[in-house]
Formats: sequence, structure tokens, C-alpha cells
Amino acid sequence: MADTAIAGAVKAALAEVDIPGGGNLAAYAGLSEIIVTKSAVALAIAVQPGMEKAFGPAREAAIKAAERVAEGRKVMVSLTSDKAPPQAAPAAAARPVPQGKSPVPGVRNIIVVGSGKGGVGKSTVAANLALAFVAEGLKVGLLDADLYGPSVPKLLGIEGKPAIRDDGIFQPHAAYGLKAMSIGSMLVPGQAVVWRGPMATSALRQLLRETDWGGLDLLVVDLPPGTGDIQISLFQQAELAGAVIVSTPQDLALIDAQKAVDMIKRLNIPLLGLVENMSYFVAPDTGKRYDIFGHGGAAKAAEVFGMPFLGEVPLDMAIRETSDAGRPVVAAEPDSPKARAFRDIARELLRRNPALR
Repeated sequence: MADTAIAGAVKAALAEVDIPGGGNLAAYAGLSEIIVTKSAVALAIAVQPGMEKAFGPAREAAIKAAERVAEGRKVMVSLTSDKAPPQAAPAAAARPVPQGKSPVPGVRNIIVVGSGKGGVGKSTVAANLALAFVAEGLKVGLLDADLYGPSVPKLLGIEGKPAIRDDGIFQPHAAYGLKAMSIGSMLVPGQAVVWRGPMATSALRQLLRETDWGGLDLLVVDLPPGTGDIQISLFQQAELAGAVIVSTPQDLALIDAQKAVDMIKRLNIPLLGLVENMSYFVAPDTGKRYDIFGHGGAAKAAEVFGMPFLGEVPLDMAIRETSDAGRPVVAAEPDSPKARAFRDIARELLRRNPALR
């Protein structure tokens, strides 16, 4: 069945779901567009502040109704309200209760890899850093939280959609000793994720908490660039061991990195350190080093930010080529100087944070 036909079938199925106050969900004004990908169906239900609990049974019924016509796709239904209830409102059963932070089943520690802007090689660093932790003997997973620009399937050479157990739990992909999850493996090539913030954060919650991680020492989360809804949602719901920030040496990138650092500090997430990516270039014919984007900017910025400087990663064609080929350099050329740069950063993180082992 085509995606549009499945969306129509889901909408029809939602007509069987009753909502508080009378009526059915299909006719409810707060129902979002129904998004269908090759592996998922996603929709959101917007309610008045304070009505989240009352709509809880409707959400559960919507999931079951959609699953009947989704042809095996994972169903993601989020329940959202735009504003907090007034402070003067009395405590009542219908008042929303903040979920708070809680551990992720099957994961002992979580670190996030972020940046203030795109184009600094954050995803490449996250993937190779995860593989470097594997090389240190840890059981590691990689979660692609960049829902609007997922790149982990390309970086790890992942093909096909993840398996879904009978109980609706994802089975993550396996690649180079990693367990990996990404919305990208559920999309048709070139398909955009056109989701509002609440739908994206709901999808992230399900990728994080409805995946069988199977006893990881460490989950590395590749964040989207910037300081948006996805980052805030993750930071507020999950217990994190800390954050690694990626930047290039030039001032423009460091200005944006400072914004990411500020957000992380405001949300009380430990700052594990700063990585300078594309730090320098060594000419293969002469061995001469060129500091194309300047040098030392990230080390100085880390000192200003009050966080450790973890190390430098060179600008190297092999890193680009192996990433494009789906064989990250730490896996493809583990003994090369490029791979050692990532291995050294992983070792420095473990030295400074022995609880991560």
C-alpha cells in the first residue's frame, strides 16, 4: 500500500478512537498531519494544558488502531500541549506530571556529541569516537538524534530498516561492533523529515527508550547542530554522563560552539570536553603541516569555557573517503595516525572519567 493510502487508512482507523468530551480522534482539530515513512507512522495530538492525562487512553487507543493498518510499521504518537498550566491552577488528576530524568533500559552511561553549528564534522567524530570506545573494550551503541539530517546509516554502511519485535521494540543495527539506531534507515533515500518539534522529540524518545540496547557500557548520541527542541528534550528526560563539543579552529565555529556550551551549562549537563576537528592538514607528498583554519583556537576556547580540551583531529582525505564509503577510519584503518587521533581522544575521556568504563 502506498504511503498516502496508509495515511488515509490510519486516519480512518482513528475515527474509532473516542476522545474526552465526546467525538472521535479523526475529527479532532488537534490531530496533526499523519506522516508515513517506509518503517514508521507518526502523528501528534495537541491538547489543552492540563489535559494530557485525560487524553492518555486516547493516545494508547490511537497507537493500537494505527498499528492494525500500518503494515508492520512502527507507530509513534506524541501527546503535546503548547503552554504550561497557570501557576494558580490547583493540583488535580488531569494536571501534567513532569516525567523527570530516568535511566535508559540496557544502557549504563550516555554521552552526547554536539556542536553549535553544522559542517564541523560532528557526526564523523561521534561515529569514530564510538568505534574508539569499542576498541577500548567497551560495549557501545550509537544513536543518531539528528532526525532532520541523519547521517549514521551512511557513515556505518547500514542498509535496510531495523527489525521490530512482536512487542514493538526496535532491534538495533549492528556495525563494526556497535549497536546503532537512526531514523535515517527508516526513510526513503532523499526523503525529508517534515515534523514539528513535538513529533520529532516523541520520535527521539521512542528511538532511545524503545530500542533493545542489550546491556551497553556506553551510548554515544549524535545530536543535531544547534540548541533546539531535540537537545532540550533529551537533556531533560535522560540521565547523561556528559557532553562532548566538536568545533573547528576558526573563530566563527567557536562562537557557535560557545552557544552549545551555554545551553549545556544551563541544563546542568557535565561538560566532558572540546574536540578540535579539521585541526590541520598534512600534505601527503611533502609531509608539511598546514593550519588551514588556524590553530589552537579550540584549546584556548576550552580554557575560557572551563572545560577540558580533548585533542585534535586532522583534516584528512582518508577520513572523508572512509566515511563516505560507510567504513569509518577507526574501523577501516585502525593503526593509522588518523584513527589514533580518535583513539587518543577516547582514552583521554576515559582517563578523566573512569566511571565510563
